Amino acid sequence: MSRWTALSSFAQSALIAILAFAAGAVLYSTALYSLAPISAGAPVPIRLALLAAICGAAVFRRDRPVLAIWLATIPLGIDFALGPTLPIWLVFSDLVYAVVLYGTAKQSRAMVGVAAAGTTVCLALVLVLTRSWQPLVIGTIAAFAFVGTPLWWGRAVRLHKDVADSERARAEALTTIAALDRQAAIADERNRMARDLHDVIAGHLSAIAIQSEAALGITGPESDERLLRILESVRGNSIDALEEMRSMIGLLRADIVDEAAAPGRLRELAKLVDSAQAAGTEVAVLDDLTPGQLPTAVDHTAYRIAQEALTNAIKHAPGHPVELTLRSRSGQLLMTVCNPLPPRGFPSDPPRQRTGLTNMRERTELLGGRFSAGPAPDGWRVAVSIPVDGPAGGA
Repeated sequence: MSRWTALSSFAQSALIAILAFAAGAVLYSTALYSLAPISAGAPVPIRLALLAAICGAAVFRRDRPVLAIWLATIPLGIDFALGPTLPIWLVFSDLVYAVVLYGTAKQSRAMVGVAAAGTTVCLALVLVLTRSWQPLVIGTIAAFAFVGTPLWWGRAVRLHKDVADSERARAEALTTIAALDRQAAIADERNRMARDLHDVIAGHLSAIAIQSEAALGITGPESDERLLRILESVRGNSIDALEEMRSMIGLLRADIVDEAAAPGRLRELAKLVDSAQAAGTEVAVLDDLTPGQLPTAVDHTAYRIAQEALTNAIKHAPGHPVELTLRSRSGQLLMTVCNPLPPRGFPSDPPRQRTGLTNMRERTELLGGRFSAGPAPDGWRVAVSIPVDGPAGGA
């Protein structure tokens, strides 16, 4: 923060008033102050007193601009009667600017009307007293310079200030809303992850407990073989539970909260296919996955990506067949969704990234996978590769 902005509005106005008085005193001392031939007739001390009075009123230019300009009309009127001088009218011009800029919206509008009426009255008096068009022209130019210009400039600055304040308030409101939405989304996703952790891990641990109890009660000649099978099952459940836990912990530690723990599994893919076919889109599914072989996070993510890709295909290429392929190769889940391009095709430039594509990419990269989408020889292709071992690779 600069030293100027650190000052209060009253201190700023007082400093401006002091500087204005100093500049006006210099003009009076050098006789460079006359705006009319009769201005030289009044003594300089009287001029300085009038300047001090109007500068005293200028102290309120920021906090109470209307009061300041009303107080300023007294020395201004006396100066006008003695012969207008430049220092007085420069300070009055600044007060006109201050009322338009710092006053209320009603005061700012009223100032325009009051200034127009006052200028008209003053020019009429000049014409009546002098009965000559030359002083009238000079007075009109002076009115434009000392009244019209600050009015126009003050209105322009106020308009930009009001627009800036409005945009600032809007930005602050949007920031607050976005923060609240993000907090609500995070809380909702963490609750859903907690429910999924309970459903998945509790199931594995319950199976281990039951099988361990059965193992402790085994007797008879076939106990060794039965015990081995139970221990293998216990080990399998333990490994599965650890793998699920790694995936969930990886998501909870991630900076971006994903919907991987939301309801939806690849075993429910038939619902998406039925929905697409009901919309007039035939979907061919090529699936060589073993049921239950995917960790929960990978299963959820693959389901959501398949759902978004099918939705996009139905939306952008209605009535065209879609082919969805699911394979597991070298510890990777490979999924592709292909559909022919619509008759209009796509422009030569790459299509702009939409929210759906961005979400699919973020879901994939959150689990350490790779994502691509775009035109291909067979139409539009969405390709996903996700490590089956999860994003962390360990607990």
